[in-house]
Amino acid sequence: MTENNTIWRPERIAIIGCGTIGIGWAAYFLAQGLEVIAYDPNPEARDGFTARVEETLVTLDAQDARRPAVAETQDACVAGAALIVENAPEDIPLKRRLLVELQGAAPNDAIIASSTSSLRHSEIACDVPAPERVVIAHPFNPPHLVPLVELYGPDQEIVERLYGFYEAIGKKPIIMNREMTGHVANRLTAALWREALYLLQENVASVEDIDRAVTAGPGLRWSILGPFLTYHLGGGRGGIRHYLAHLGSSQQRRWATLGTPEMDQGLYERIITGVEAEMGQRSLDELEAYRDSKLQAVLAQLRTEREPQGAA
Repeated sequence: MTENNTIWRPERIAIIGCGTIGIGWAAYFLAQGLEVIAYDPNPEARDGFTARVEETLVTLDAQDARRPAVAETQDACVAGAALIVENAPEDIPLKRRLLVELQGAAPNDAIIASSTSSLRHSEIACDVPAPERVVIAHPFNPPHLVPLVELYGPDQEIVERLYGFYEAIGKKPIIMNREMTGHVANRLTAALWREALYLLQENVASVEDIDRAVTAGPGLRWSILGPFLTYHLGGGRGGIRHYLAHLGSSQQRRWATLGTPEMDQGLYERIITGVEAEMGQRSLDELEAYRDSKLQAVLAQLRTEREPQGAA
């Protein structure tokens, strides 16, 4: 994951797309002392970008970090950038065109990291001259706080180079052995969301209580251990071997009862009504600030604890 025992570090990073993900990435990179230049085809997004990045830098307690540059054209943004972080909407034709444009204007050795949350590499990088220089690098939102980055690309050396870079700046990257729609984390969250909607549709519990069942239960454990090690502990002194031998079949029975909700207008109304009731008088800005402050507290605590040897 290194070149000549040196971690690859792109001193200049181009951010394409100045929305929520682009802002979070820019703030995080700037807090690490990197140079950031950004572009968005929407002039309003460009105009408000620096101010929103500065707000995010306050969240990171990095007010002294340098500020991002904002380019007037896409070509000017990527010229001279070693790493280009693409944050365009989840639209396959749009991303295909954009990646061709970016690779045509960027240095030949530039790496394009796509923040796509669900699309496969083969779907979006099929038209570029050098598809090996395009890598899926999906952050989990908000990217300036949540450390996960999911990596996939056809060139292992380039993927490992990015892995080393992200790890060196405090991220927790993973490498996917094969591409998959939704990657890893979004497939896991989609599975939970599907069952949450089924429980709501079947009137098992309210929106608020389903949320609480996660945050006051398994969500606490998942911030510390993933599902495999969680079930390893669930097996008691015998660990995962005991769990599978004695409780594996119970999982099979449980899976057989999992449902697929019908995404109709009736369910939409129940979701909206339930979410608005749970929100109460809080605004979206207040909820976001609450989430971010709690994330920071959890991350700060986790950093003070030494992980067991072998943990990732």
